[in-house]
Amino acid sequence: MGQGLARIAETGDAQTPRAAEALDENGEKGATRDLSDTGAAATSYWNPGGVLGVDVSSHQGRFVDWSSAWRNGARFAYVKATENNDYANPYFSDQYAGAGAAGMYRGAYHFALPSLSSGATQATFFVKNGGGWSADGKTLPPLLDVEYNPYASLGNTCYNMTPSQMVAWIADFSRQMQTLTGRKPMIYTTANWWNECTGNTTAFGDHALHLARYGSTTPGAMPSGWTKQSVWQYTDVGPVVGDWNQWNGDLASLDAFARNTAKTTNPAATAAIAAVVSSAPELGGVKSAVTCGLVNAGCYQNFANGAVIWSSGTGAAMSLNGPIRTAWLAAGAQNGVLGYPKAAQDCGNRDGGCYQSFQKGEIFWSTASGARISKTGPIRTAYRAAGAENGILGYPIGAETCGLKNDGCFQAFQRGEILWSSTTGARISKAGAIRTAYRAAGAENSALGYPITAEICGLKLGGCYQAYQKGEILWSSATGAQISRSGEIRAAYRAAGAENGVLGYPTGKETCGLKNGGCYQSYQNGEIVWSSATGARIVSAGPIRTAYRSAGAENGRLGYPLTHQTCGLKDGGCMQSFQGGEIYFSSTSGAQISRGGSIRTLYRSLDAQNGRLGYPITAEICGLRDGGCYQGFQRGEIYWSAKTGAKMVKTGSIRTAYRAAKAEKGILGYPLTHEICGLKDGGCYQSFQNGEIMWSAKTGARITATGPIRTAYRKAGAENGTLGYPTTNQTCPTTTRCTQSFQRGTLTWTPTGVKRT
Repeated sequence: MGQGLARIAETGDAQTPRAAEALDENGEKGATRDLSDTGAAATSYWNPGGVLGVDVSSHQGRFVDWSSAWRNGARFAYVKATENNDYANPYFSDQYAGAGAAGMYRGAYHFALPSLSSGATQATFFVKNGGGWSADGKTLPPLLDVEYNPYASLGNTCYNMTPSQMVAWIADFSRQMQTLTGRKPMIYTTANWWNECTGNTTAFGDHALHLARYGSTTPGAMPSGWTKQSVWQYTDVGPVVGDWNQWNGDLASLDAFARNTAKTTNPAATAAIAAVVSSAPELGGVKSAVTCGLVNAGCYQNFANGAVIWSSGTGAAMSLNGPIRTAWLAAGAQNGVLGYPKAAQDCGNRDGGCYQSFQKGEIFWSTASGARISKTGPIRTAYRAAGAENGILGYPIGAETCGLKNDGCFQAFQRGEILWSSTTGARISKAGAIRTAYRAAGAENSALGYPITAEICGLKLGGCYQAYQKGEILWSSATGAQISRSGEIRAAYRAAGAENGVLGYPTGKETCGLKNGGCYQSYQNGEIVWSSATGARIVSAGPIRTAYRSAGAENGRLGYPLTHQTCGLKDGGCMQSFQGGEIYFSSTSGAQISRGGSIRTLYRSLDAQNGRLGYPITAEICGLRDGGCYQGFQRGEIYWSAKTGAKMVKTGSIRTAYRAAKAEKGILGYPLTHEICGLKDGGCYQSFQNGEIMWSAKTGARITATGPIRTAYRKAGAENGTLGYPTTNQTCPTTTRCTQSFQRGTLTWTPTGVKRT
């Protein structure tokens, strides 16, 4: 023992051999040095006094001078028996017998290599090769040497094992030793190694401690879980062979330690344990006396099929062999997270399961889930509030695991899990579509964070939802489970009534990376589209959305929506504004785009659908003569060209005449003005690039084309003059003669001029 500590003292590294090790030829695994009997007087070496002892291995050879060790004060000895599950000390029998013959108390120790095989495997090998115990008054309890890894090939000083893995390994070794020998092993270690490699666990405070500390006149600070050591290894250079140790007590207490009578009994504990035993034949035969001295002055008694454990806070309770007891022991028994049992295990529960209550939690077992700890805390409180194993979650299937994001914790159950954080408390995430979506998104590490409510059902159409720190997941049978994450889209959705509103349930997740960094989310009855410039806007399912999507949605000329859809307009119509225009809908006109530009500007100035034009009945159509555009409306059209701008041609006789004359393609070209009424006799007119159309109730609509006749007509005062309104359009039967009739005359053109008749 102590090879790692000795190496550190000489070389500074537990895996760098000392100079003396080069002389060793025994081939022992874990070899540290070759110390022969120097025969030096005891006064040449410091010792702390009291009852001294020595520990040896094969390095000291088959025949150790035990008499010399006795003369130098040694009254007990530990002999190395085994290492891992494949090395047995070839000199063990001779060394062990020699120590006994010299009158010493003697015991065996095992050098652990935890990364190579299980604790139970190494314990079994140890007992088969000398590591047993008997109550003969001379045999010390078995000793587990667990310390610095001396082999570079096995990794770091902790054998590349985590603290939790190391604690589990030691517990496994201890359980097997108790099963095979009836005694807990004493543990040999150093405070430094224990802190680093077990995380300073307190789980083994009911085991005797063999503490190594060199170069000091005191044992120093204890590892966590112990208040004092049983044995102190104070040097690796003694007056004779091996490492030297001090028993923390007198010879009488060492004798009691060997006989396992060191712990005084407690009358109250003895009586309480006896009362339990009297009605518990299932415990089987007695395996030990009532033994006290456990944590918080507890006591226990071992039986063939388990134990009865007592503490002043819990009374006496059975711990029957089986999966629940195994889990409790693995968790450190009364020294671990659960503390002492409060009652015997209770079976016959749901699915034939069992549970047992402890000071700080419970262990649940079923054939499907195994034995699992439910430790005291908010997760257990939430689990019990949900009905424990009889509730929606069923039995736990894993331990509570902490160290999640923001120091959160979770525990898995047959039908879900409970997640906890300091800001959200403990919340159930039950098995189902919502939990599946949550886990697929990354659970607490996702944009959603931790749940802040349980799953809530009974929504519209039998739907469910669960709220999280940064969003929600909503489910319906028609849409499945969809995430609605915090942000402007979710705010708009909730403002619209969420699943109860116009949109219904979401049908997809929020998708970003659109034009200009935009995002959208689809719903049963529409979508919400967002950009930094426009905010989040609803595009409801229906003709307007269809037209918007047909026009390329946000990638088209309309861009992102600026408003939600507004209905209740004239004739039951609807409208929605976009960055690049609007879409109007009525039952008679359908959904039509009014895109940004001169035509839309004029249309809006004319009071849009409420004005004389009504709703658009076509999209804006371009590519006309001279690059012009037009858009049709219920009661007219708007024409635009670069030269004339946007002008309205409203439904009526003038528009009919204009269209009959082939509109902008005909002799008139594009309109220069809107239709103007209030002329003589209630007449109207509209100017075009190449003429006018004039109308009166008596004459109808007539074209006065640009040219000599129109010039003469206008000089004569037009409709206000002697000619009155035109009664025909201009006709030109030949290239040298044109005529047009008016209410009170006719104008004829020839190359010689215009004459009135």
